[in-house]
Amino acid sequence: MSKANVIAKKEEIVNDITKKFQDAEAVVVMDYRGLTVEEVTELRKQLRDAGVEMRVLKNTMLRRAAQAAELNDLVDVFKGPTAVAFSNEEVVAPAKIIAEFAKDAEALEIKGGVLEGKVASVEQINKIATLPSRDGLLSMLLSVLQAPVRNTALAIKAVAEKKEEEAA
Repeated sequence: MSKANVIAKKEEIVNDITKKFQDAEAVVVMDYRGLTVEEVTELRKQLRDAGVEMRVLKNTMLRRAAQAAELNDLVDVFKGPTAVAFSNEEVVAPAKIIAEFAKDAEALEIKGGVLEGKVASVEQINKIATLPSRDGLLSMLLSVLQAPVRNTALAIKAVAEKKEEEAA
């Protein structure tokens, strides 16, 4: 492969990663040094099942893509072995899966990330990881919305039962 072809291929990869940074709802950058092949495979499987893409890329390409996506504060985290998880659908999923996985695999370390287009610190990503998923939040909201109706129905039923007892 000629040098021009290699450079063109690298530019294509950087453009692809730049687009992923721009389109993603959440990006989690992690250091996977020390994980076994089985652990990395299991992490990839869990992320894939949640609709999250995990890629291991060269730091130079990641830095260029982050700069092109105007995420300059993220450039400093691209040191050492780096894997990146991109989620286009849910903000909480990658952080939750990776933080949960890191409890068992202590070698896995979150370095930083991007949440809804803004660079996020490790602390912010860990806070997001403790939130319920989107479906969990929606079910909690639904439960709150149903509570007044349910309570009113129970009160009406209690009054009706009391009247039946009085009539008997």
